Amino acid sequence: MPHVVTQSCCSDGSCVYACPVNCIHPSPDEPGFATAEMLYIDPLACVDCGACVSACPVGAISPDSKLTDNQLPFIELNAAFYPKREGRIPPTSKLAPVLEAPRIEPRKTPLTVAIVGSGPAAMYAADELLTQRGVRVNMFEKLPTPYGLVRAGVAPDHQSTKRVTKLFDRMVEQDGLTLYLNVEVGSHISHADLLEHHHAVLYAVGAPNDRRLDIEGMNLPGTGTATEVVAWFNGHPDFTDLTVDLSHERVVIVGNGNVALDVARILTSDPDHLARTDIADHALDALRASNVQEVVIAARRGPQFSAFTLPELIGLTAACDVVLDAADHQQVVADLATVTDALTRNKLEILAKLGDAAAPITRPRIRLAYNVTPQRVLGGERVTGIEFGGTGATVLDAGMVLTSIGYRGKAIAELPFDETAAVVPNDGGRVTGAPGAYVAGWIKRGPTGFIGTNKSCAAETVRHLVQDYNRGQLGDPEHRPAALDKLVRGRQPAVVDAAGWRAIDAAEIARGGGLRPRDKFTEVADMLAAAATAPRPSLGRRLLAGLRH
Repeated sequence: MPHVVTQSCCSDGSCVYACPVNCIHPSPDEPGFATAEMLYIDPLACVDCGACVSACPVGAISPDSKLTDNQLPFIELNAAFYPKREGRIPPTSKLAPVLEAPRIEPRKTPLTVAIVGSGPAAMYAADELLTQRGVRVNMFEKLPTPYGLVRAGVAPDHQSTKRVTKLFDRMVEQDGLTLYLNVEVGSHISHADLLEHHHAVLYAVGAPNDRRLDIEGMNLPGTGTATEVVAWFNGHPDFTDLTVDLSHERVVIVGNGNVALDVARILTSDPDHLARTDIADHALDALRASNVQEVVIAARRGPQFSAFTLPELIGLTAACDVVLDAADHQQVVADLATVTDALTRNKLEILAKLGDAAAPITRPRIRLAYNVTPQRVLGGERVTGIEFGGTGATVLDAGMVLTSIGYRGKAIAELPFDETAAVVPNDGGRVTGAPGAYVAGWIKRGPTGFIGTNKSCAAETVRHLVQDYNRGQLGDPEHRPAALDKLVRGRQPAVVDAAGWRAIDAAEIARGGGLRPRDKFTEVADMLAAAATAPRPSLGRRLLAGLRH
């Protein structure tokens, strides 16, 4: 009964280190780890101990006998990662190599680091730093709630993926970590301010901007981006008032990465199913009134170049009606005759089994369209359609046109910025020409990888930061630790701390009434009101905190 990694794999790597026989690959020390779509368990080497199940932060691993029907394709997918062999591989005790945390050399002033951002890269960086005693980390987040794209960017029907926040909750409870939520660096406090109070400042702010499609009509009402709609689904306070018009029968999404699939899946899902998730109430109400019958996911290139991952495709076809035009079916068959890459062939084999788009629409469906190049968006007061060129030149009526063609990092005040790559220029996380400044996550490497990929990315940055500290290259803070708290609260009296976040979290879960994971607050004022109900620390705790500082 070998165990199997399934769709919600986040590539965190915790399972790799927990496995006593090193049967989960690629591991973080292997070249393919950073770009792997998921991790894979070798069915012939697995000893069925279940250690990986306990270690997985998103519940993505199960015995093969306990998979649902929709998860059965992952048995073959895991096995296909390994070469064909006969018989069972004898068990060994070969543990995966553990990458040790960098050793901090004792100094008169303990290492103190500011981390800007609170998503996966930020949390993994904090965790890596706090493996050693005496280190202090102050984390800054512009929203009153932490965890970045895990909270606001993972589709609401992927609740298993969101379980990684439980791991982050444990990180928040670590001694030495202080949260400053609802504080915006660059507005309430500057980079120079942070450097005065810390040895180093580590930015893990992601790539918040969408790449825009530069064609006529993309400024019409009814156009937007898939990531904006995902934020709207998830109740991000900056997108609560986004206009999402679902009155037309068709929506077109340009680009076919995983985010495009997420939006298409949500727009065609049964609202009663979504009502059991943490989808925002305003989005659920809009979906109940939706007239959308078809979401077209349009790609410039052919099927073999599909940007979505294989696990997401498997999940999509299990949950939704997905169809292809006859010409695209023919292209899939032609690609299968020439493509040798195993991962691409697996995608093509699934695409070859999709239904025919010429069939009558009996329930909301998704149509994958290939070899179509957007020329212009049609409409007057609002969108009425989109014109495509390419081999599949056509005009599609549509009430909404979204793009999903990638992300761009945003320049950070007082730091250099590479406009072409849309990242902060760096060497292994060290910001070029800015002593004491570091980056991790998408602002460091660009928008690649998955939630868990940020773990190894953050570890590399922290390793270099600690090296610089040990070499005496990072100047000591100019102020006592307590001065930072006074500065922040003077600039932003509405700061939310860890206790305030716990109060928001508890209130949202209570609002869910046991019928859904949580009912999110979507307005900052409501979040702050909930945070204000947090109990004040006792005098003893305040004195202890002062002594610790």
